[in-house]
Amino acid sequence: MNEPSDEPFVPAGKIGGCYGIKGWVKIRSFTDPQTNILDYKSLFLRGKDSMEPLILDGGRAHGRGLIVHINGVDDRESADQYRGKEILLDVSTLPELGEGDYYWRQLIGLQVWCISPGRLLLIGVVDYLLDTGANDVMVVLPCSGSIDLVERLIPYKFGDIIKRIDLNEGVIEIDWFLD
Repeated sequence: MNEPSDEPFVPAGKIGGCYGIKGWVKIRSFTDPQTNILDYKSLFLRGKDSMEPLILDGGRAHGRGLIVHINGVDDRESADQYRGKEILLDVSTLPELGEGDYYWRQLIGLQVWCISPGRLLLIGVVDYLLDTGANDVMVVLPCSGSIDLVERLIPYKFGDIIKRIDLNEGVIEIDWFLD
């Protein structure tokens, strides 16, 4: 189960295979829209036992993902060394959000309480979120003190289902039908 994080870095993408023979690689971007990863100047590359700065000097959308060129990598063999590495983003470079907006990373680990007539019921904690296309979905796992041991998928629809989020208290209150 994930806990709220104050890590200085957040995953922004992952490098897949090579693209062509001139050092380009395919990446899966976790930014929304996915091309936003190309706008960040403070990227890092995390391998098994290391972390190093990453400079992208070219990139574009390609199919369902992106292809990028890593500065100084000009052939397929060199590019292949980056396969499977995670692209990290310095959290301090993330744009400030407006009132009532949250990054997913801020929601992970928060307790989810269901509004029940006359009381609140703890149903679990946010483990991660999914992008389903129609709306985001919180995956809520049971925790110590929760009403049962059921994993729940709860649509992240502020106003309709999500009634209140308080990062300082570490809680999300929902109005949701419990089975």
